[in-house]
Amino acid sequence: MQPTSHLHLGNYLGALRNWVALQNEPGSECLYGVVDLHAITQPYDPAQLKNATREIAAAYIAGGIDPVKSAIFAQSAVPAHAELMWLFATVTQMGKLERMTQFKDKAGKNAERAGLGLFAYPVLMAADILVYKATHVPVGEDQKQHLELARDIAATFNHKFGEGFFPLPEPVITGEATRVMSLRDGTQKMSKSAESDMSRINLTDDADAIANKIKKAKTDPHPLPETLEDLKTRPEADNLLTLYAALSGQSKAEALTAFAGKNFSEFKPALVEVAVAHLAPITARMRDLMADPVEIDRILTRGNEKANAIANGVLRDVKEKMGFWR
Repeated sequence: MQPTSHLHLGNYLGALRNWVALQNEPGSECLYGVVDLHAITQPYDPAQLKNATREIAAAYIAGGIDPVKSAIFAQSAVPAHAELMWLFATVTQMGKLERMTQFKDKAGKNAERAGLGLFAYPVLMAADILVYKATHVPVGEDQKQHLELARDIAATFNHKFGEGFFPLPEPVITGEATRVMSLRDGTQKMSKSAESDMSRINLTDDADAIANKIKKAKTDPHPLPETLEDLKTRPEADNLLTLYAALSGQSKAEALTAFAGKNFSEFKPALVEVAVAHLAPITARMRDLMADPVEIDRILTRGNEKANAIANGVLRDVKEKMGFWR
């Protein structure tokens, strides 16, 4: 996750909560990066970057990542990410990068003025993954295209320099809320960069803020439908029900059975209740962690050392296969 603005409910349900489950799988070794190199591909405040990195690390821990069991690290503290990105750039076709939908979304009408970093963002993402020879990557639906590129880059490298060197990483997409939408527009993804703070529930929001945002969330004038099929044509209703299901530990079908035919005036208070109950402990833990930045820095330093130990070995082997003198 990027250290840009506060993490929100979509980041938690679509990614962080699923990451916690992965670290507890037998035989798994997990690394969780705060991708600050990605964060500088768009305008940012240098004075805020370091503390924003700490906040993402705090959110990881508050959300359930165990910094003893897993490495939590800052991307920029592992130079192999950037160096491998350049090596990968030499075998990545421009045409594939031009088809990346996220670049088009972020650059908008100013694509010709966008920086090279934003354009080459998916190559750095491939390096983030492959510098650890990762086999599985938890991603949201919107990141599947980038993971496909990482697989293409790995396959191209293997073909040119050493068959089977890099594994072809598999996407891991789990949970009811793989794509959480805006509270103001059910057709748009919940985003840290959206202009209105009312469009998202931040992990730093208190109970009153959460209740207010859900109360004012966009809906339609009809009661909740009877079937999941009918829900597909009602994006705001679908989004709010998805949130309820994910936060209450139910399937969407189970949640719909409980609220089918009821008005939003009955449903929203129930959503507020489960949202506050689920998020309040995370918010409180984040607040405690951010009050002790020295401890967060110690955790990041420990994670940086572990990440570097793995990444440097992989990078050394890559450079040897590519013919570099060392």
